[in-house]
Amino acid sequence: MKVFISADIEGVAGVVHREHTARDGREHDRARVLMTEEVNSCIEGALSWGATEVVVNDSHGTMRNLIPEAMHPEAEYITGSPKMLAMMEGISPEFDAAIFLGYHSRMGNHGILNHTFHGGVIRNIRINNQDMGEIALNAGIAGVFGVPVVLVTGCQYAAKEALDFIPEIETAVVKHTINRQTAKNLSPQKARYLIKEKTIASLSCLPKIQSVSLQGPFLVEITYLHPGLADAAEILPTVERVNSTTHRFETDDFITAFRYIRSLIAIAGGLN
Repeated sequence: MKVFISADIEGVAGVVHREHTARDGREHDRARVLMTEEVNSCIEGALSWGATEVVVNDSHGTMRNLIPEAMHPEAEYITGSPKMLAMMEGISPEFDAAIFLGYHSRMGNHGILNHTFHGGVIRNIRINNQDMGEIALNAGIAGVFGVPVVLVTGCQYAAKEALDFIPEIETAVVKHTINRQTAKNLSPQKARYLIKEKTIASLSCLPKIQSVSLQGPFLVEITYLHPGLADAAEILPTVERVNSTTHRFETDDFITAFRYIRSLIAIAGGLN
């Protein structure tokens, strides 16, 4: 059995503020330790269930957050950026299951540190009239390769978002959002135990969880936080301007849609 882990940081227990998540944040190194240990607990759960290979993709910000010397020795990890598939770099049909660790809810939803890829750029992403955040978009990428997402860890709103999109999925709620920068957290030790147990439970339910199958064509609408961001991103010729803050494009291929989304965010993000 091969297991793929996409590891973000906002959904890690104890992480609640930009000082935890930003590369120059005063508490970023502490958050990196918390993230790495939650990843290790997930790896331990996968190995105890019988996984023969575990690959972790560092999926937050610069994608250089996992602490190499503290990583579980039986797993391999992907670090650095840019990556063509970003948070899903490394996924392939060879994997039996994918796990989203430390994830958060989408921009516009409730949830600790919620955003969609770039909190300074994106207000909303809709595909075929369905609002999508990182959980749904990344599950869609896994689905292209036929890999089911079996577990999401994070706050209660990330869990709800995952269950709304994949009803059979397992969730590990390691903290409860109070507001966007405040949460009631499990202790690191309890969070790690829960993640390990939920990893085992999710892999035991693998036959019941189907991979996401999204059917094209895909009509994608990206709404930015303000018109200036849309002005900047309009340089990409594939998009149509719908209104002052929204672009639209259509494609038959989900991976192509994702790559356009990431490109538009990168262009608009240049203003920040």
